[in-house]
Amino acid sequence: MLLGIALLSLLIWVYLLTLRGGFWRSAERLTGSPRPRDSQPVDSRPGGSWPAVTAVVPARNEAEVIAESLTSLLEQDYPGSLTVLLVDDHSDDDTAALARAAAQRSRHPGRFELLRAEALPPGWTGKLWALQQGSQAAGTAGDFLWFSDADIHQPADTLRRLVAKAETERRDLVSLMVALTCQSFWERLLIPPFIYFFQKLYPFAWVKDPKAKTAAAAGGCILLRRAALQRIGGVAAIRDALIDDCSLAAAVKASRPPESGGIWLGLAEGARSIRPYSGLRAIWDMVARTAYTQLHHSPLLLAGTLAGMALTYLAPPLLLLAAPWHQQPWTAIIAGFTWLLMSLSLLPTLRLYRQPWWIAPLLPLAAGLYSAMTFDSAWRHWRGVGGQWKGRVQGRHAG
Repeated sequence: MLLGIALLSLLIWVYLLTLRGGFWRSAERLTGSPRPRDSQPVDSRPGGSWPAVTAVVPARNEAEVIAESLTSLLEQDYPGSLTVLLVDDHSDDDTAALARAAAQRSRHPGRFELLRAEALPPGWTGKLWALQQGSQAAGTAGDFLWFSDADIHQPADTLRRLVAKAETERRDLVSLMVALTCQSFWERLLIPPFIYFFQKLYPFAWVKDPKAKTAAAAGGCILLRRAALQRIGGVAAIRDALIDDCSLAAAVKASRPPESGGIWLGLAEGARSIRPYSGLRAIWDMVARTAYTQLHHSPLLLAGTLAGMALTYLAPPLLLLAAPWHQQPWTAIIAGFTWLLMSLSLLPTLRLYRQPWWIAPLLPLAAGLYSAMTFDSAWRHWRGVGGQWKGRVQGRHAG
């Protein structure tokens, strides 16, 4: 039986490494776009101009990070028209005041606009309600909306490269998974595997393929054609989605007209989150907030996921380390080889995050912790407190 488990785990990894869109390579990057100061237009529209863009930034109690984040948006090296619209979602700290001060200190204060969010109506999540009001306030001016979270630092050339990607490839949506903070022990252990697992769940090569059904985006940085948003019925079409970024990407891709290049998702090398995850609890809460939603609140899918994680990630190291007890050489050899494959597959993601190689063999430990977070997400949902974020319980009745 133990030999059979080892062989099954090896077969799973052969499939993952060869037939799962090459997710482990971390290959999708925003490259080949105009240099930061290359002001040549990217399309053939009349006049050859760069399209107008409105950046919509939902913010709720972001006093610690809003100044740096907002400044990075206002000082984008973008030749076209850019408006940065901050939607203050009922913050009870100094988010709005600090945002105004940061805008006045920036080189482009005229780009800044502040909008106070209205009361959250039933059936909406807070972030999507803020994005809805921001997109409506932007009106019909401009071809693109840029959804950027309030805790993201965007390099000066980010918007130029996003627009170039969208225009040259006729994409309706272009998104970047920004780099998360990776300094403390728990961040080093868990953040690279988080990015790794996301790529495995949504292989980026499949996301960018217009013929594939797989769709995903990263909510921290999404450039969206206004026409595509209108085509799906606006933000209201996904108003109750906790995993709003992937829901938006799925709706946009499903409505793709024949001439569209669909959607694209890649890994950022410069754009980064400035929100630290100071300990295990912060990362735990981030995952537990939506993990069970990803499983459609299904106990059957939860059980299958936990069993699959155990077979895929935990069985190989356990079978190898238990060799003195079971005394089955071939079981130990196959388990050790599988553990080696697993570890090697994490190296590209570790290189992206500039982390040492010795973290790779700890992937089973990270997988075990993420499995526990997923079960806790289900437990929170069953107790009616799922989806907690910034003092709100969202998605209580989902599913």
